[in-house]
Amino acid sequence: MDLLTKAVRGTQDILPRDSYKRRFVEDIMLKEASLYGFKEIRTPVFEHTELFDRGVGDGTDIVQKEMYTFNDRGGRSLTLKPEGTVSAARAMLEHGLFNDALPIKLTYITPCYRYEKPQAGRYREFYQFGVEMFGAGAPAADAEIICLAKTLFDRLGISNLTLEINSIGCPVCRKNYQAALKKYFYERKDNLCKTCVDRLERNPMRIVDCKNPECQSVAQNAPDIIDFLCDDCRAHFDAVQRYLDNSKIEYKINPKIVRGLDYYTKTVFEFVSQADSQRSLVCGGGGRYDGLIEEIGGPSMPAVGFGVGVERLLLLMESQKVNIPEPKPCDLFIAAIGKEAGFKAFELAKKLRKASVYAELDVAERGLKAQLKYASKINARFCLVLGESELASGQAEVKNMTTGEKFNLGLNDEVFVQDWLKNFAQ
Repeated sequence: MDLLTKAVRGTQDILPRDSYKRRFVEDIMLKEASLYGFKEIRTPVFEHTELFDRGVGDGTDIVQKEMYTFNDRGGRSLTLKPEGTVSAARAMLEHGLFNDALPIKLTYITPCYRYEKPQAGRYREFYQFGVEMFGAGAPAADAEIICLAKTLFDRLGISNLTLEINSIGCPVCRKNYQAALKKYFYERKDNLCKTCVDRLERNPMRIVDCKNPECQSVAQNAPDIIDFLCDDCRAHFDAVQRYLDNSKIEYKINPKIVRGLDYYTKTVFEFVSQADSQRSLVCGGGGRYDGLIEEIGGPSMPAVGFGVGVERLLLLMESQKVNIPEPKPCDLFIAAIGKEAGFKAFELAKKLRKASVYAELDVAERGLKAQLKYASKINARFCLVLGESELASGQAEVKNMTTGEKFNLGLNDEVFVQDWLKNFAQ
């Protein structure tokens, strides 16, 4: 078969054999977020490009190398959103949600787009689950966000995750840190990659987070931001740790966790999986970003949240052999012999579905043998055969497709559904 085209590289078709797993994970994530008071928000797939230039940062790899940007027919520059936080912040401002009772708690599952090399668990089109809390600057807000992430992973059955936290301070205490970093890296600039040499003046903190092995080796002994915290940032970080300690949430301080953009402040955190000697981030975008709202044109407003890739989460669950319940099978397949029986089957199926019973019937005008074979293929729990004699008697035989047991069921409109629910519903 010669196909006209195939799926674009870096995208995937989510087939029925896998979509139920995704639905299971997404339902748990949204339900867990709702227990913390987060309400779902849905934002457009594309935004004006300047939102991400300012919100994500024009000096980041995402903006410089990974965004899908295009001009529409009106000549406006638009971008498929590479992450969910900035769009949620824009919507919160545009619709005046900050005038409601604070904090504003938003959650979403949204498609995102980044042009990067496709690999296991990483696609150019991917889905991100995120929570954003606007208007709460206290350490308790940071701890609540971390607690939500932790309970979410627990609820999904994911184990062997390590919570790593750090504080990157505020613009005041970061000045001294930036100066110390510049001094340290300038003395070792010959060992840095070209990208990091370019970062020396503009944003030396991003060198600490570089994935180049040589840069990582140089950064290993670089000064740590935690040693430069002002009294206020130190007190905030200490309070976050106390909340986590009181909640019996284990963590370790990783002074090498940084964020390269100025609007990130104070607490940053990651959940890390260590499998087969490979350290991989499960939740790598957690933390406080008190400067973002002002950066995109809003009032000064604290904010904290996290994001996690759904594909990466599913891959981890598969590697840990986490059990995801199979979809509910068909409750009853109604096989019909003849036109009149077909009309009756259609009527009965409609009544069952109205009562939330999963019922199917033949819609391909197949013979009885083929219908029964189909019922077996879809793993129907029960099968009912309708023919002339069943219509005449008002009774039909229901067969348990697993045990082979057979039962009689009245076809009278008044009692059919009630009898089914009483005797056969799970």
